[in-house]
Amino acid sequence: MKSFIAGEYKQHQEYKSFTPSPINDRFVWKNPQINVLLEQAGNVLGELNAFAELLPDVDFFIKMNVAKEARDSNLIEGTKTELDEVLLPQEDIDPEKRDDWDEVQNYIRATNFAIAKLSELPLCIRLLKEAHNILLSGVRGKHKAPGEIRKIQNWIGGSSLSNAFFVPPSPEEVPDLLSDLEKFWHNQSLQIPILIKIAITHYQFETIHPFLDGNGRCGRLLIVLQLIDAQILNKPVLYMSTFFERHRVSYYDSLSIVRSSNDLEQWIEFFLHGIIDTAQHGIEKFREIVSLRQDYEEQILKLGSRAKNAHKLLRIMFAQPIINVNSAAQELGMVFSSTSQLLKLLVELGILKEKTGFSRNRLFVLEKYLNLFRS
Repeated sequence: MKSFIAGEYKQHQEYKSFTPSPINDRFVWKNPQINVLLEQAGNVLGELNAFAELLPDVDFFIKMNVAKEARDSNLIEGTKTELDEVLLPQEDIDPEKRDDWDEVQNYIRATNFAIAKLSELPLCIRLLKEAHNILLSGVRGKHKAPGEIRKIQNWIGGSSLSNAFFVPPSPEEVPDLLSDLEKFWHNQSLQIPILIKIAITHYQFETIHPFLDGNGRCGRLLIVLQLIDAQILNKPVLYMSTFFERHRVSYYDSLSIVRSSNDLEQWIEFFLHGIIDTAQHGIEKFREIVSLRQDYEEQILKLGSRAKNAHKLLRIMFAQPIINVNSAAQELGMVFSSTSQLLKLLVELGILKEKTGFSRNRLFVLEKYLNLFRS
């Protein structure tokens, strides 16, 4: 990597664009810290994967992880939606916030689609284009060619190309760069650790900026797709948007340093620190969920004959921790009055909290559980 050349700036009439070098090549690093971080990252990812395999009903918890990732990934792009709002149906969202809410919901749909599609389609640009189409459909980016590689020049920061912070490669260069990226993913002869490949991929994808909009969100989604595709994780339980949001300035600076100084190793270090930090937080969260679940189940046993339905409702709320009486009744196959009484009992036990304070259209929250994801 000491001889790595990130790319070159090309002068246009009013601006310079940056064309990254192809990356489908061997990479050798001399910084021993990268080896240490690779070992740590491999260990914590293995532990995180084990938790995901052993935890009962893990798919319910994964739905919450996806919701939090959608919220945090969109937050980086300036879309401000609280996690509680993400979990509400559209009719309960303030009309002024529905545009933001729609964008987050699209991210959830795009994530779920892409992960499911991996079982029938290898990781490829086509898969990303299909996810991108879902991401921008019917929201503020709907006029920015959803699902299509850009055919015009875009830029990052500033009000125009002439004062932009960064201008990615010209549109005619993008297809070849994406082809090189795809070959890099599937070139087994390179013998590069997958986490190094993922780090380099994220830098290269964000530098190419192949779409008119949604590149950051697609690039962050690509990380978990690569981890699953490489069978590092069997379940989608690691999302890095929270880390990138928490270290937003360092994140952008580290990507920029690669382009300005050809220093790819510092980016890989930053990325591996992010993997380790995110996986450690994921492990801790799973431990807290296991402990909280045991506490909930002990409390539910006090309900006697109602414990079976209460347990069923609890499982539902691990995926949807805010619910109203009608939705709960429909999920449980119970009448409204019986469901209302069950929810009241769970409030009395301290498992649920009534959110609205109204006598009608009440919302019930699995408060302690939701707090694990709010933090």
